Amino acid sequence: MAPAADREGYWGPPTSTLEWCEENYAVSYYIAEFWNTVSNLIFILPPIYGAIQTYKDGLEKRYLAAYLCLTAVGLGSWCFHMTLKYEMQLLDELPMIYSCCVFVYCLYECFKYKNTVNYALLFLLITYSVVVSIVYLDLKEPVFHQIMYGTLVSIIVLRSVYIVLWVYPWLRGLGYTSLTVFLMGFFLWNVDNIFCDKLRALREKMPPVVGAVTQFHAWWHILTGLGSYLHILL
Repeated sequence: MAPAADREGYWGPPTSTLEWCEENYAVSYYIAEFWNTVSNLIFILPPIYGAIQTYKDGLEKRYLAAYLCLTAVGLGSWCFHMTLKYEMQLLDELPMIYSCCVFVYCLYECFKYKNTVNYALLFLLITYSVVVSIVYLDLKEPVFHQIMYGTLVSIIVLRSVYIVLWVYPWLRGLGYTSLTVFLMGFFLWNVDNIFCDKLRALREKMPPVVGAVTQFHAWWHILTGLGSYLHILL
């Protein structure tokens, strides 16, 4: 049963296995979670700019893939939060796995001296993506997805810390900024999940625009989108 504060909207009852703390259709009849939807612009616009610059500068294709994968995450998340449909949820969650695999590939290929392809690492990451996708489609268990995503993020963080500590120490500022921004987003994601009832009660007493500041899942999008963009720059 939907929470009392939720309303009916254009896309009908949610079919996703997850719903977030933002009240459904509170802002627009056509967008289920308005703030969670529009906050995905941070995942879409800066990476598109980054992809264009990457192409213009003639950088290797793996960096173009990283920007485009981040854009795909934003578009999928936009569709998911706009509709709260299960099919759109998959467009959000599975690209998160694929984009992280691209990030891992980039991080482990950043020391090579010429433009080559690491087929062994590529095969390993593709296999991971396929297996996770098949198992998740069968289980439909969000915790499984979160664990598999968290595993990739942990690898990315550890590899990045190694790089800025021992290889390119002059990049520590950018590396630690990226990590800090991402962790702030993760913290607010947990606050939104744990204290949802209190946050909803608080919003009822606040003007709509002020209450929008307490949409911490939207802040998760903004901070993780920014952190991910900075990480690609790193």
